[in-house]
Amino acid sequence: MLAYPIPRILSVILFITIQQLNVVAQDITYARKVVNTLASEKMKGRGYVQDGNTLAANYISNEFKRWGLVSYNKNYFQSFITSVNTFPGNMDVRINSIQLRPGIDFLVNAESPGISGTFNTIQFKADELLNHVQFISKVQSTVNKFIVIEAYDKNKYNKEENKKIKDAIEYLKSNPKNPIAGTLLLTKDKLTWDASTVQYSKPSITIKTDSLSPNIENITLNIKSKFIKKFELQNVIGYVEGKHSDSLIVLTAHYDHLGMMGNKTMFPGANDNASGMAMLLNLASYYSKHQPEYTTVFIAFAGEELGLIGSNYFTEHPAVELKKIKFLINFDLAGTGDEGIQVVNGSIFKNRFDTLSKINEEHHLLPQVKIRGEACNSDHCTFYQKKVPCFFIYTLGGIQAYHDIYDRAETLPLTEFEDYFKLMMEFINML
Repeated sequence: MLAYPIPRILSVILFITIQQLNVVAQDITYARKVVNTLASEKMKGRGYVQDGNTLAANYISNEFKRWGLVSYNKNYFQSFITSVNTFPGNMDVRINSIQLRPGIDFLVNAESPGISGTFNTIQFKADELLNHVQFISKVQSTVNKFIVIEAYDKNKYNKEENKKIKDAIEYLKSNPKNPIAGTLLLTKDKLTWDASTVQYSKPSITIKTDSLSPNIENITLNIKSKFIKKFELQNVIGYVEGKHSDSLIVLTAHYDHLGMMGNKTMFPGANDNASGMAMLLNLASYYSKHQPEYTTVFIAFAGEELGLIGSNYFTEHPAVELKKIKFLINFDLAGTGDEGIQVVNGSIFKNRFDTLSKINEEHHLLPQVKIRGEACNSDHCTFYQKKVPCFFIYTLGGIQAYHDIYDRAETLPLTEFEDYFKLMMEFINML
């Protein structure tokens, strides 16, 4: 018990402050729960093996239902079809009989077909790829062998030369008339995976050079792939009715990631983009309890990693009138923030950017709000092309895990998530 009673007005202020702190605590707790769930082993990397994509979509639709969002379609789903190349089974690579570790020592490139067997190799230096005639001649004499492209420094070559090297490698991977068995791409860089809607005719594998002995005599592989021509995906869409429905605020994030490379190696995608989904669901929770000024639409996109497929489908088959969208904010990579945030389209919609920056300065929230021009690098792009005013925002600094097996929930700091959430809440309320 306190020695002296607190005046009633101070008691009220103290109560409100405590309640506000509790709201913030709940925000970060919920965010962590969302990231932990979406990046967990049971979600299988939210990709196209072992129902990862569907498991994630069902989780998000249940959260939309939990927060009372209204659905435009049954179960909040907007379904569509795409093709996808998958790796559902074996993922075994051996160099000179030495076993390599998937995701750590090597990646099977996303467009690759399956392959089994032992193959001899022949070395190519990057310079040999620059002379097209000699390159083709050497390839045509390389029957049923793996071509090994030695690691090279891109800074050593000019823009035109780098393009020639890239085109030559693409020829090796995709041309069915090649007599080669496949391609090994050696690299000193971090291994970064991808996803693909096509399957090439020849397998290609990227290997870290520090995983190898100097001489690669042969390679033994047992890799299973499956190309699916018609794979059903679904955007997850819900909304909160605002005081005004003549204009819409749209908040988006993609929930898909790369899934599984084989039946054991998972790409969790904690920062990319379970963190963006954590921001989206936190805002859905908030506005379900605090009616927004304008009807606010929440969209969780599928197929972003396959080439912005979900957002492209939405803009071609919109659940809302695109011309009614007052502003759209797309969240991707929301899990750090040590160096603030980057705002794509900030220089295009400068007045909006200035408002966002001013809020940040007045409330002393993030280290910086950094301006950037247009870039077609996430799900905002297709909306922007349809003349919808929009930002794509991502956090800066912190961990460097990206499109690899290390983008895990347990190492994602959510450094500035609370202040980022406050900034977005204030900004949205002023739109």
